[in-house]
Amino acid sequence: MNTKQYVALFYFSLLSITTSLAQSIQQNLDKGFQSFLAQPSLTNGIASLHVIDRSTGNIVYEKNSNIGLPTASTLKVITSITGLDLLGANYNYKTRLYYTGTIDSLGILHGDIVVQGSGDPTLGSDRYEQTKEQTLLNKWVNAIKTAGITAIEGRIIGDDRLYNGHDIPGGWIWTDMGNYYGAGISALNWQENKAGINFQTGSPNSPAAITSTTTDLSYLQLINTVKTGRPGSGDNVYAYSAPYSEKIYLRGTYGQDLKKTIEISLPDPALALAFDLSKAIDASGIFVSSPPTTGQRLVEQDSLFPQKTAELDTHTSPNLTDIVYWFNQKSINLYGEAILRSIAYLSGGKTSTYDGANYLQKFWQQKLQINSSELGIIDGSGLSPQNNVTTNSMNRIMQYAIKRPWYDSFIKSLPVYNGMTMKSGTIGGTLGYTGYHKAKDGKEYTFTIIVYNYSGSASKMRQSMFTVLDNLK
Repeated sequence: MNTKQYVALFYFSLLSITTSLAQSIQQNLDKGFQSFLAQPSLTNGIASLHVIDRSTGNIVYEKNSNIGLPTASTLKVITSITGLDLLGANYNYKTRLYYTGTIDSLGILHGDIVVQGSGDPTLGSDRYEQTKEQTLLNKWVNAIKTAGITAIEGRIIGDDRLYNGHDIPGGWIWTDMGNYYGAGISALNWQENKAGINFQTGSPNSPAAITSTTTDLSYLQLINTVKTGRPGSGDNVYAYSAPYSEKIYLRGTYGQDLKKTIEISLPDPALALAFDLSKAIDASGIFVSSPPTTGQRLVEQDSLFPQKTAELDTHTSPNLTDIVYWFNQKSINLYGEAILRSIAYLSGGKTSTYDGANYLQKFWQQKLQINSSELGIIDGSGLSPQNNVTTNSMNRIMQYAIKRPWYDSFIKSLPVYNGMTMKSGTIGGTLGYTGYHKAKDGKEYTFTIIVYNYSGSASKMRQSMFTVLDNLK
């Protein structure tokens, strides 16, 4: 046998081994997924799986992958990837502090202090040093003092007009809205639009009294009917409110042995910011004559919004890559809604969730020829049960991300479950995972799996899903 024949034999053998391995993976996935589908907990449900060979982009396995299903938080990867591609990895938000009117010789401002929002979801967040509540309040108070202002004959205004005030995406349900994960979106967000409440327990079924809140909520009325739950019963507290609610109803039970701060959503984050800044200014010795308000409230009162006289400070948010990191690591719904609104504003000067979803669909139609029916997007976070996305489209978008310049930052944002890098999603009746994995043989895969309308416990279903994904190891 000559050299050419040896080389040909070598490549033929290599091709045979590669083909055999691919067939083995396909067979294992098919066997595992068919067994998965046959379990009684999916008798009235459906599951979808799509797996891609990361290096070639070829489909390794798919089943039910063209059926639209609720996504839960797996939708966050699509919002992240679209935002990073459209807005840019270094995109950031600008929040401006300025005054209106005039400052007289005594340092008295005859006008207002305005905080103008541009949609930054990180203002007041404790996840970044430069965005912490006290850091920002101190900076803004110092800027006011540096301008020579000794008293304010006017108001502190939280300008949230860019997004027409505080809003909740369509499809979100009543039992979510009042809780931290159901915080809506504003052009002027504050402390991730949430506040914490601490309870003191008594004997089971006795009232669980509020002992403290993490921020001053005295401008709201908290109606507390929470009872002490039996030991081990955990957190079953739900807050009920909507945008601009002045009353927040607290219901449910708080386990007798529970040591946890319950987080609720703020019904008007721009007002919360203006309220906190007004208090900080007053505490610094600068008198403020009028109560705080917001841009949207002035619009609703048909009040003329005051003209800017001079800027005092411009706060720059963390870069989008840093926002995406916490968005996916901690599944912060607010961040997804902020990114989707920014996509709408930067793409076409629009500001609604609907417009953001529409631009997102058009983007992927252009990039990957994904039909809008495969991306039934209602929000940017996946909290709406009305989202309907195919695993085929989600997985192709995940595969697209691999060759983008911001990919390394994106993959760092994904948590690790079951020894695999992937984003999870959980809402009533839905469980999903989408991510990347490198097998022991060096082969790399991009995968998406979603289950809908299953019965039984989420933990048992989760383990069954991990068993299917273990075939990629």
